Amino acid sequence: MKQFVLIGAAGYVAPRHMKAIKDTSNTIVAAIDKSDSVGIIDSYFPQADFFTEFERFDRHIEKLKRQSGSKIDYVSICSPNYLHDAHIRFALRIGADAICEKPLVLNPWNVDALASIETETGKKIYNILQLRLHPDIIKLKQKIENQNEDKKYDIDLTYIASRGRWYLFSWKGDISRSGGIASNIGIHFFDMLIWIFGPVRNVQVHISEPTRTAGFLELKNARVRWFLSINQQDLPAESLDKKEKTYRSMVVENEEINFSNSFKDLHTQSYENILNGKGFGLDYARDSIETVYSIRNAVPVGVKGDYHPLLMQLK
Repeated sequence: MKQFVLIGAAGYVAPRHMKAIKDTSNTIVAAIDKSDSVGIIDSYFPQADFFTEFERFDRHIEKLKRQSGSKIDYVSICSPNYLHDAHIRFALRIGADAICEKPLVLNPWNVDALASIETETGKKIYNILQLRLHPDIIKLKQKIENQNEDKKYDIDLTYIASRGRWYLFSWKGDISRSGGIASNIGIHFFDMLIWIFGPVRNVQVHISEPTRTAGFLELKNARVRWFLSINQQDLPAESLDKKEKTYRSMVVENEEINFSNSFKDLHTQSYENILNGKGFGLDYARDSIETVYSIRNAVPVGVKGDYHPLLMQLK
């Protein structure tokens, strides 16, 4: 049984990590969040020690190491995006491997710095890139690999994850802390596209607003028109009729690739791979981090050129 600590226990994604740790027959010995609304822990690890102050949490972990010889094997990181870098460093400093939600970090140069710390400590940093484990995405990658390697595929990617007004007042609505919508809700889609269709050749942003962003991405083997939104008004009529809050769509050469299902257990599968030494390390995260950094710093050109069809309604 491996011993975990969890940073960011009150967040949206934390229960998926708790479930994955329990499903792999391991345990959380301590957790921290500045919010104490963490009753969800009772469903998984009610005996875990809990802290709201990082200083006391840090001291507790140090005491575990020194007084009882209790080794922390992994630190699972579900904290706000801008804190990932610091919390990864904490994990490696206490002699544990880090398992971090995406985006791993906000800036490309942070990856280089963390690579140096990996070398110094001999510990590993893993990123959760669950779409690489999705069966339909794996099938698509295999299909593309078996076809003409020089072909350029035309793709429309749409992801609308409607959020309430709270979003813009939280750290997620602050681009300096979240990295913006492309980093916060889009990075795993960009990682998936790069994994399948090759490295980025060109990045263009058409619009960049607090609740939506869209642009064009040229990859080695694809031309991608992408649209990301947290605005419920952008949901298609069929989703609104079904009272669905989330819409995912990827159309490749006029063929819809449905990957809305099979999402629930991908974190558990991610943990299984990590525990078996097959997780996605720093080098896997680099390309998508560079891509969303370019998107965040691009000057929007407006609704012109090769833009996503949903932008027609914004013209």
